[in-house]
Parts: sequence; C-alpha cells; structure tokens
Amino acid sequence: MATALIFAGGTGSRMNSKSKPKQFLDLHGKPIIIHTLEHFEFNEEIENIAVVCRENWIPYLQEQLKHNFFEKVRWIVPGGETGQQSIYNGLKVIHESCSNPEDTIVLIHDGVRPLINDKLISDNIFAVKQYRSGITVTKASETIINTNDNNEISSIQNRNYAKIAKAPQSFFLSDIMSAHEKAIADQNYNMVDSASLMMHYGYKLHTVDGPVENIKITTASDYYIFRAIYEARENSQIFGL
Repeated sequence: MATALIFAGGTGSRMNSKSKPKQFLDLHGKPIIIHTLEHFEFNEEIENIAVVCRENWIPYLQEQLKHNFFEKVRWIVPGGETGQQSIYNGLKVIHESCSNPEDTIVLIHDGVRPLINDKLISDNIFAVKQYRSGITVTKASETIINTNDNNEISSIQNRNYAKIAKAPQSFFLSDIMSAHEKAIADQNYNMVDSASLMMHYGYKLHTVDGPVENIKITTASDYYIFRAIYEARENSQIFGL
C-alpha cells in the first residue's frame, strides 16, 4: 500500500484572491483541495493521506474533510518556510508512524492539481515498485529554450526528448527522507521540487506519462481552465457522451 502526501501550503498571491488561498477556492461547492484529495481517497492502493497546510487554515480543512466524509486523511501538519521544508514536515510525520520505510511508497502531490486520475496514481505506484521512483511528466508540445543573464537564447532543447515534470512525484519513503536529511545537513532548503532534490543527491528518476490536463492551478486563467474541463467531464457523464 502507499501513502499520499498532499502539499497545500500556497498563499494564492498569483491568483489575486484576497479572501482565500488558492487551494480553498470553491468549484461546484467544494474547494480545489477537496477535488484533489478525492482522487487519493477513492484509490484502492492508497492507504493513508497526509496534508501539509497553512497553519491558520487547518481548522477549515478539517471541517471540509468531515463534511465530505474523508476517511484516509490521517495527518494534517503545518507547512514550513519553503515548499521543500513543508514537504519534509509531512514526510517526517509519516516516517514517525511507519514501521517499514523501505517498503512504504509516498506520492507527493500538489493540492492544486485536481485534474489527475486513478490510472496516474496507480502508474506512479507501479513505477516506484519497478524503478524506485515515479515522476509524472507530459511531453513538451512547444519548443523549450534556455536563456542567459542577457535574456538571449543559450540553447534549444530537442523536443523529442523534452518533457515537463509535474506531479505526483513518487518514491520509497526511505529514499526521499534520506535526500531531505542530506539537504538539511547541507543547509539546502530551496529545491524547486522533489525530483530536483532527488537528482541533486544522485538518485535515478523514472518518468510516468500523465494527462496533458494535469495543470497546477496558480493563476486565475488556470482556475477557468480547470472549471471548463471539470464541467465538460460532468456534462459528458450526464449526457452519455
């Protein structure tokens, strides 16, 4: 079995939402974080869920979990100063309750990525069992470039090999904890995501192809895309399309 670690510590500054963090914005009566969590709650291979949340929003999250009858959320912990430190807070509470971290699979996922599916979760778990890691990606549909300090193009990636890293990002608990502990020893607290952290400390990473619509909701336009896709899916079920 596996554990999901959901990171919901963002402030929503790019969403221009003054009343709520982006993960708590509603769509059809449910916050975005609840839409995301449902995928893990209903997946048979997920045993437990940990959520890292802004501390002052933990009571609200608890109310939403109760209202929506969640049973798998075992831990809710406050975030840290950076995303990396927040994820470590979640990993730590999972590790403290785990009898065998060498065999425990952890799927690290953004609370504002609700457009995933059951197959993607299971594919991540399978990848960890086979390759010790599973990094969700999508193929790059446009040209990826690198620039220098003068805003000049320094290199152009071969699109045949260029992919975009998304989430879930999944590992054995013992491996991801070891990488975080090395980072703490090095006072390295600002890795952009778990894949970058693991590669920095020498781990090989295996990719898992995910759906193109697996967007991270960080801006108002992302929210409208999510709403459009969600409503299209709902309508297709209603009308049997």
